Amino acid sequence: MTRRTEQLNSVIHRAAQSVLSKGFGDPRLDGCMLTITNVKVTEDARTAVLSVSVLPAKYERRAMAGLKAATKHVRRRSAEIVSVHRMPEFIFKTDRGMKREADVLSALEEVRQEWNDKEEPIAEMQPPASPNVDSQEKDS
Repeated sequence: MTRRTEQLNSVIHRAAQSVLSKGFGDPRLDGCMLTITNVKVTEDARTAVLSVSVLPAKYERRAMAGLKAATKHVRRRSAEIVSVHRMPEFIFKTDRGMKREADVLSALEEVRQEWNDKEEPIAEMQPPASPNVDSQEKDS
């Protein structure tokens, strides 16, 4: 990836996130939080794939339908913020990484809670006794 492509990825990411943060009145996007997690512009700079995380996940299909319908609007508003010769076409795709991360954190919290509920808390458990290093050196 060239330096120019990386810069374009970053600039488009900030501009598109700014447009989404301000909102644009689509009722399909009410009650959900949209976060652009990644932008990948093709080498010819004609297309930009924007990965979007939708929370809560139950609104994902509805929000992505609204976002896809507003693609031209988001692109045009982003072009007003970014000064590039030609703004790439936007393609939105769902990024489920944040949901997976939340699921993992939730599972870890459950395990921690189970450990805390045991008769012998983790804090009271003693590490196994290790051999005394000094006595081994004296034996040699």
